[in-house]
Amino acid sequence: MDMTWSDADIAFRDEVREFLEANLTPELRAAGRLRTSVYADHEASMKWQAILHERGWAAPAWPVEYGGCDWSQAQHYIFSRESILAGAPALSPMGIRMVSHAIMAFGTQEQKDHFLPGILDGSVFFCQGYSEPEAGSDLASLSMAAVSDGDDFVVTGSKIWTTHAAEANWIFCLVRTSRQERKQQGITFLLIDMRSPGIEIQNLVMASGEQIQAQVFFDGVRVPKANVLGTIDEGWTVAKYLLIFERGGGAAAPALQVMCENIAERAAGVTGPSGVPLNEEPAFAAKLADARVRAKILEVLEYRALAALGTASEAGSIASMLKILGTELSQKITELDLEAAGVHGRVYQPHAAAPGGPIAQYEPPADGYVSGEAWQAVAPLHYMNDRAGSIYAGSNEIQRNILAKAALGLG
Repeated sequence: MDMTWSDADIAFRDEVREFLEANLTPELRAAGRLRTSVYADHEASMKWQAILHERGWAAPAWPVEYGGCDWSQAQHYIFSRESILAGAPALSPMGIRMVSHAIMAFGTQEQKDHFLPGILDGSVFFCQGYSEPEAGSDLASLSMAAVSDGDDFVVTGSKIWTTHAAEANWIFCLVRTSRQERKQQGITFLLIDMRSPGIEIQNLVMASGEQIQAQVFFDGVRVPKANVLGTIDEGWTVAKYLLIFERGGGAAAPALQVMCENIAERAAGVTGPSGVPLNEEPAFAAKLADARVRAKILEVLEYRALAALGTASEAGSIASMLKILGTELSQKITELDLEAAGVHGRVYQPHAAAPGGPIAQYEPPADGYVSGEAWQAVAPLHYMNDRAGSIYAGSNEIQRNILAKAALGLG
């Protein structure tokens, strides 16, 4: 495979680098580099989205008619890679990367006209209502009920692990509208205004001490049937389509490569068990080298997947493959990061973290780079949050079942 960028690609890369250099403030870079999970600091993320929206780059993967960019697949990858390398804070994926594509594919013209411009400029901010206390990886077992009442549904139940529920003004939910032979049937995809009467949000304190997720309770919430996305009782089809965008399509490898380089730099400045710099300890050096090689392999696979991700027949299985490789490698790398951060003997206190996340505790330096002390505090948070990577968006066991069926014809 030819992985050489064309002259046009290199010119585009330089354009992106120039834009990032001019627009990424030290505060925004610090927010990107102090990220403890897949989500950056919310306020910084929204500021960055506004800057990208002004340039027309907030949702480059969208079709041009909705505000996307007429970029080649290589350009999309270059933009994602350069943004990560520059330390740009990630945008929340629930709206721009996930539900927006479902609205484009299944929504009415009225739904597209109402939601898509707001998602683009940040005035419409979605959270995801999938998991329930008794329905996680087995999502089709969900039971939150939506009972028909005239032109409305009356929704009762709860959703859990809802990221940014407190900040969102809309939530896309899977609800049970009927009981049928198969549990995947009778599920409806519903868009709910979070300002509706009967909604209560209870923040969940994570093991890291952060409060990013919540449980959301719905007590007789009235939702217009006009907010159904797709067809009543056939929301599982919409959900499966959306999961393709949740599981794959981005560039995970560059972020992992940056993490490896940061670990190598920090490990060179601390003393390992045998008295030499940690990066020269044979065991640690071997693990870091293995992670670097795997991150490079993942980059090659992501590049090869660019064209295939555009075809519906292969997109699902490729997204599953990249989700498995990316999340499991990320977990390995955060283990190394924790090892490098922990050699100073620092005792981590989980609940010492501020509710707003570790970014709230540190004054960003002039160049946007974080100090070793700040990273020592962030590394344990990132390590703990990353344990969920192999569970969310469908556990990796589920992804392996998908691959076994799609690629090997098993099951």
